[in-house]
Amino acid sequence: MSTLEKIFAKKLLDVKAIKLQPEAPFTWASGWKSPFYCDNRKTLAFPALRSFVKLELSRLVAEKYPEAEAVAGVATGAIAQGALVADALGLPFAYVRSKPKDHGLTNLIEGDLKAGMKVVVIDGQSGRMGQLFIERARGASLPCELMAVGTNAIATAAMLKAGASAGATGENPVLVACRTAEIIVGPIGILSADSLMGEVTPAMAVAVGQSAAKKLL
Repeated sequence: MSTLEKIFAKKLLDVKAIKLQPEAPFTWASGWKSPFYCDNRKTLAFPALRSFVKLELSRLVAEKYPEAEAVAGVATGAIAQGALVADALGLPFAYVRSKPKDHGLTNLIEGDLKAGMKVVVIDGQSGRMGQLFIERARGASLPCELMAVGTNAIATAAMLKAGASAGATGENPVLVACRTAEIIVGPIGILSADSLMGEVTPAMAVAVGQSAAKKLL
């Protein structure tokens, strides 16, 4: 664990954002059971911690993706942090709703993806995040090619079921897809080797990080 990760972990513990409950596991959105839960939304209630998260995420984006033209998040958990980062970097912000608005323009995705773009959606474990993104993108009739790449067959199948144009599983498909993708969508863990319960290999993390594609993580 890096020094920054240790500092952030301590800050989360200090505000009691991390909960341990081994005898009565928490249920994640994916349906998975976990003995711990990290309430990242709680960081918004503490100005100093909120600024720390904003500045460190902004620094990471500026260092790793200097070509970034926009910041996007998934509702609702990533809206506040994404907007803070976009503001700090002076970039446009977009987000995906859990369902279309029932008034006004009835938008599902608040942002702008150009027609014909090749969007690679990478996910692992149960594929829940990738599945939701694809479902919402299809529901909004986005004129993009959605390519599902799972770190395991279950994740790939979930994204294909949601409406992906095509799908593949494993390390090599990730490496190949990252060469030509215009946008890469997935959980932040796809940038870290051994994340997602060890499903992300070092080569996968490097391929995603070095890809010239825009990242929506």
